[in-house]
Amino acid sequence: MSWTRSHRALVLSPLLSAICAMAQTSPAFGPLPGPPSSAGAAPASDSMPLADYLGLLQQIAPAAEVGARTYLAAMQLRCRRTLSTDELRLAVAQGEGNPVLMGLIRAAHSKDTTARDRWIAQLPCPQGGVR
Repeated sequence: MSWTRSHRALVLSPLLSAICAMAQTSPAFGPLPGPPSSAGAAPASDSMPLADYLGLLQQIAPAAEVGARTYLAAMQLRCRRTLSTDELRLAVAQGEGNPVLMGLIRAAHSKDTTARDRWIAQLPCPQGGVR
């Protein structure tokens, strides 16, 4: 199955809604953040723990959770870099999604280990990362 933009929207829209609702209604996450104080300000800390985000992914789209965990592990092993929740959320949501992450999600959905390995081999390390 080829994941088109509409497929990702169908899977990820409920996730994003659930995350927003949880962040707004759960005292565990504190108050909603205000607007940034200045354009050059440091980024705010993660609004949701990574384990919670992955748990929501698992509930809504198990293949997305498996693909995201694979992406996180590959980034750690190949690039010696641990992604934050915000970085993972950005990889999911920015544009049509990070191509490697989306490929890993498709591979998890189809249980295609060959495609998974191929996508991991294509993972580019961010600046400063090791390959």
